[in-house]
Parts: sequence; structure tokens; C-alpha cells
Amino acid sequence: MPRNRPPMGRARAVFRAVATTIIPEAGRLGPDEWEDVEAIIDRALAGRPPRLARQLALLLIVLEWLPLLRYGRRLSRLHPARRLAFLERLETAPLMLVRRGFWGLRTLILMGYYGRPAAAAATSRTRTSQAASSRWRRRCTKMAARSSPVRAR
Repeated sequence: MPRNRPPMGRARAVFRAVATTIIPEAGRLGPDEWEDVEAIIDRALAGRPPRLARQLALLLIVLEWLPLLRYGRRLSRLHPARRLAFLERLETAPLMLVRRGFWGLRTLILMGYYGRPAAAAATSRTRTSQAASSRWRRRCTKMAARSSPVRAR
């Protein structure tokens, strides 16, 4: 597959910054492994309307520049702790469109990373990845409880 293809294109750095924040182990991927991740995502998007790939590319560009307002730096240049704090705010944002965009991107990243043959073969997970996944699971549970339309009285 050719390089610089949508949806990554110019937003490849921000995509990788988000991916390594969500999955810390992704920081150890080499260029060929990143190509595998992107190829899996490209295949998933291939059957979707072209506007979805454009929306994903636009989301990545917005994610790159939005932290500039709060932190004075673009997302791909933020310290990992600040990047995580920024992404945590997005996952619980009051605007549903923002939450959906983030969760859609997160889903694609998880699918791309764990859909690689090498990741499927490496079923033993490190303590770091287990801690990261349990943190995300707890956040998902809290978010689901907050956004539930039915509230207990």
C-alpha cells in the first residue's frame, strides 16, 4: 500500500501520538509494524463512504492543533502525561460528536494494533499494558455510568 494515503497522510504524527498514548507498547513499533497498523485501518475503512476517511483526517488535524489553546503545544509535541490528560478530557467531553470521534479513533487504533499478526501471537501481556487497559476499562465504566439516560432515583 502506498505511503501518504488517507486517513493518515499529513496527520501521521498525531495518529501515532494518540496511538502511543492509548497503547503505550505501540511506541516500540518499527516502520513496518506501523505500516501493518495503518493497512489494517485502511482495510476497515475501505468499505465505508469516502467522507468517513475525510472526517477521520479532519479529526486528526483538529486533535493536533486543539491542545495549542491550553498547553501552548501541538498534540504530537506534548509530554505524554499532558497528552493523556488531553485525551481523557476528550473521552468525557460534553459534546457527543467529540466523544464519538474520539471513541471511533480509539477503536480503529486498538483494531489496527491488536489486529497485527505479531500482536495476535504475543498473547502474554506485560504488567504495564494490563495496568493501562484496566485504567481505560475503569474510565469506560465511569463514562457509561455518567452518560446513561436512565438515572436511579
